[in-house]
Amino acid sequence: MKKILLGLFIVSSSIFAKVTDIEVTPEFVENTHMKIIDIRTKSEWQETGIVKGSYTLTFFDERKNYDIDGFLDALDKIVKKDEQFAIICRIGSRTTMVSNFLGNKLDYNVVNLDGGIMKLIREGYKTEVYSPKK
Repeated sequence: MKKILLGLFIVSSSIFAKVTDIEVTPEFVENTHMKIIDIRTKSEWQETGIVKGSYTLTFFDERKNYDIDGFLDALDKIVKKDEQFAIICRIGSRTTMVSNFLGNKLDYNVVNLDGGIMKLIREGYKTEVYSPKK
């Protein structure tokens, strides 16, 4: 039931989207000064690496579960609510849902990096090896 409610909530928020969508490119991630939050899972970070300097913060775990309060608590330690930041996932589907939720329901200033890490890699971007912060 919890998943269904979140799904409906996220889908309904995308109807009134005010989030900035940017097709991700190597040039963008190499030259941006905004923080990039990678919302994929640990296994995905280990598989492909991450954008250099990005923050790793899982939204959906491997079982597609989520902890909104935990995610928001961690996010608020990385960005200020009015600070513009970007989010990235594998191909862009999770960031579309999450950015609409964050931007339209919670008033974060979020940029959805459409295409995800896989698009970056296809375009020649060299990722950084993921190493857990201690």
